[in-house]
Amino acid sequence: MVGSDPLVITDLTVPLPRRPLEAGSRIRDWYENELEWPTVPARRGTPLRLSVGERFDVLDVPAEAGRAGLRHLAPYSPVALQGERMRLLVAPGSAEELPGLLDWLEWGGLVPDLRAIGEGGVIDAPSPPDRGDTLQGAAVWLRPPEPGRAVEASLPTLSAAGDVGGAPDLVRLVGTVAAHCHRLWLRRACAQPSAIAAASDQALAFS
Repeated sequence: MVGSDPLVITDLTVPLPRRPLEAGSRIRDWYENELEWPTVPARRGTPLRLSVGERFDVLDVPAEAGRAGLRHLAPYSPVALQGERMRLLVAPGSAEELPGLLDWLEWGGLVPDLRAIGEGGVIDAPSPPDRGDTLQGAAVWLRPPEPGRAVEASLPTLSAAGDVGGAPDLVRLVGTVAAHCHRLWLRRACAQPSAIAAASDQALAFS
């Protein structure tokens, strides 16, 4: 109206639209906020990685050997797959104990395919279980961790032979996967002379 003061509206705050999280950000959010697992910043085009040694260590074994060890794990022990390798999550500090444990089990030096990743190491972060667009060759969860469940209580540990809070026994797990790793190594070693002999026979046939 003429002669009246203009109507002034104050404190009108319109929130800016939120940008949707990118795929990598959603995965990082799941690990850092829902599981409270430390991650390693990923460069563009590289997978997100998990920091090892604080919440868990990792036994990295051939998938066939890993499947044999699953019976020694608790139902909620997280297990990941990547290619032909299985990654069994174990209690922090287990990687440091592994050489001595293998010697005690009389497997020292006989299972080069059994690897341990401990403090300072990293692994590729498997996609959360509700994502179905995992790329071929990427890490995936065979037994995913559960948000809200403390992972440490389900991990194989050397302490008290698995008598701590119902945690599985690391000794039995390592003994089983070591035996199967050695068996796989022997199988490959025995197959190599056969392959060489077959190649020699084929060369003679064409000579």
